[in-house]
Amino acid sequence: MSETTRPLEIRGVRQGYELRDGEDGGMPTLFGHFAVFNRWAEINSWSEGNFLERLLPGSIRKTIKENRSRIKALFQHGQDPQIGDKPLGPIQELREDGDIGGYYEVPLLDTSYNRDLVPGLEAGLYGASFRFEVLREQRDEQPADSEHNPQGLPERSIQEIRLHEFGPVTFPAYAEATADVRSLTDWFLFEQIARDPQRARELVSLRAADFIQAPAEPDAGIPTSGDARREWPKVTDEEWESLWNPRI
Repeated sequence: MSETTRPLEIRGVRQGYELRDGEDGGMPTLFGHFAVFNRWAEINSWSEGNFLERLLPGSIRKTIKENRSRIKALFQHGQDPQIGDKPLGPIQELREDGDIGGYYEVPLLDTSYNRDLVPGLEAGLYGASFRFEVLREQRDEQPADSEHNPQGLPERSIQEIRLHEFGPVTFPAYAEATADVRSLTDWFLFEQIARDPQRARELVSLRAADFIQAPAEPDAGIPTSGDARREWPKVTDEEWESLWNPRI
């Protein structure tokens, strides 16, 4: 799969930020960990599947070194209807914090949208989340049952990512989640469906490029294409309409 068709993914952390008072009563600095290492979490996602996942130490070191100038600090992944994709502030510090996770410091710009956010941030009403591409990973499709994986779900260990953006979000994890980290990719995809159905079709087409499986058995009743790939299920206009107002 080429880098241009690699799907974006989103993860959230419930307690991913703190505020430090600004100098001379100025705007505060947002800081904390947008991601944590070596914490297994179950991903149960319409777009990604059902598996356990962890982010390994060293997985964000290269993207910070090579891609830092393109990484942004945004609110709600740039999807907030009032703020949009306006940056919260310059990223003053971005690094791996030992074996803990990805650490950041962002002095907030003195803008009306940031001033509106500060009371909620001070009250601890938000979490943190980040959007990324997976560049290298290890998968164990049939792990033995273990304390962290009693159901024997497939396990994914992420070795390297390309970080696109991070920042505070209103819902950093699914409400029913017991772990601190869960997939928010479905939410982002549904937002694209609501805002731009044509773009949503393109996103799903990109996912389809990664949907390669072994040939179906001859009597399984599943059509296969000439190159022995299973066909990506066709989505009708009526099915797309049903996703316009998803219940998340």
